[in-house]
Amino acid sequence: MTDRKSKLLLYAANVIVSFLFITPLLWMVVSSFKPEPRIFADLSSYKALLPVDFTLDNYRKAFERIPMFKYLFNSLFYVSVICLCSLGVNSLCGYALAKLNFKGRAWILTCIVALMVVPFESILMPLYFVVNTLHWVNTWLALIVPFIASCFNIFMFRQFFMDIPNELLEAAAMDGSSPMKTFLTLVVPLSGPVFTTVFILTFISHWGDFMWPILVTTGEDLRNVQLGIQTFFTLPPIYYGQIMATLTFTTLPIVVLFLCLQKYYVQGIASSGLKG
Repeated sequence: MTDRKSKLLLYAANVIVSFLFITPLLWMVVSSFKPEPRIFADLSSYKALLPVDFTLDNYRKAFERIPMFKYLFNSLFYVSVICLCSLGVNSLCGYALAKLNFKGRAWILTCIVALMVVPFESILMPLYFVVNTLHWVNTWLALIVPFIASCFNIFMFRQFFMDIPNELLEAAAMDGSSPMKTFLTLVVPLSGPVFTTVFILTFISHWGDFMWPILVTTGEDLRNVQLGIQTFFTLPPIYYGQIMATLTFTTLPIVVLFLCLQKYYVQGIASSGLKG
């Protein structure tokens, strides 16, 4: 009976906390389907979370005001390329640090862990000067190349690969398999959770990019969704219904991605030694 009461209390606490976290998201979605005057008129009552006077005008007007589909494609393109390249580069680095013996491995790992605490803002301007010197400003290279390698992702891969038994790798080596072939045919198939976790974390972190794209993109051709949304805040008149519509539209890919891959995400976090 005591265990049952404890579980009920735990479930109740989880429901309350979940409701607190989901309320702002729910209000954003509901408000995107309301006429402009109703958004703040209903804010002080329960109707703030109900789709009263349902309408799609906010979405229609928002998409007429800016080329949202173009911005969405730009974001999906360069973020997906970053994720795919990041998986290849960082997984190889993590595998080398976890399973290959070479001189300076411990020193390299120490540097990678130390660089994890360096904020991006501290290297923002030096990175921009490098990109500008290479004449990459307003190109896809400026948006993609600087973010392929990631110290955090390398560390995550390394932690996961450390748990793979060395006996498997030694058996593959005895069969004449090279380190690269062993990695591709043996290690990668066993590492689905960590690959999924790194993909999700990388996708989410770059989907919300604002500061770097605004520095390296000088025209509308390469603008991402975050720069597109800022149009509604900087160009009058300001309509909050349209803002809610664009925010809902740009949040949808993240929610769908996480819901589809959450099982592997949890497994990857648990098996990479990053719990808590």
